[in-house]
Amino acid sequence: MKFITVAGPPSSGKTSVIIKLAQCLDIPKESIGVVKFDCLTSFDNLSYKEAGISVKTGFSGKICPDHFFVSNVENALQWGIKSDFQILITESAGLCNRCSPYIKGVLSICVIDNLSGINTPRKIGPMLKYADIVVITKGDIVSQAEREVFAFNVKQVNTSAKIMFVNGITGQGVFLLAKYIQQTRDITSLKDSKLRFTMPASVCSYCTGETRIGESFQMGMMKKMEF
Repeated sequence: MKFITVAGPPSSGKTSVIIKLAQCLDIPKESIGVVKFDCLTSFDNLSYKEAGISVKTGFSGKICPDHFFVSNVENALQWGIKSDFQILITESAGLCNRCSPYIKGVLSICVIDNLSGINTPRKIGPMLKYADIVVITKGDIVSQAEREVFAFNVKQVNTSAKIMFVNGITGQGVFLLAKYIQQTRDITSLKDSKLRFTMPASVCSYCTGETRIGESFQMGMMKKMEF
């Protein structure tokens, strides 16, 4: 089974790109599965079901979305194998731009949109820097100059990634993305696999439910600014 990870900021068009991608792939929709990782709520499962794509949705709640992802991704892969999918795609939103839900040896796609601002690529960390493919959406809404500057800034952050523009409404540009996915190798297990970058880390009193402000309530790993 082919396994793909898709990540990107909220509302960047990840779900639309995945649905258009499923329509472009020359396999039955019943052979494609999606696992959606989110924080509090999501309505993307309705879009997937309407498109005839099997989907499982998980909410991290008060847990870091990255840690939630990595602790469930192996079970997600086994679900895809048991369901006899040909392709399994995980979708997760990088809410803090520090997320790094990419695995060595697994095709990783970062979806980012032109409307987020031309300097946004420089503000996103491992989620963009360690992606194999960067998909830029909503390019039809901005000018050609803005598209070129945005793509240049993406290339400055990730010099080795393939950059492509995809229209999530019409599906324009998704054919090339489908070609890259069809060339990926099959994966049967993630045991002993490694992440491409470390997860956001902090073990402090606020992680365990503290709500009061003040140094007397702050314990564990803290990071202070100098004023």
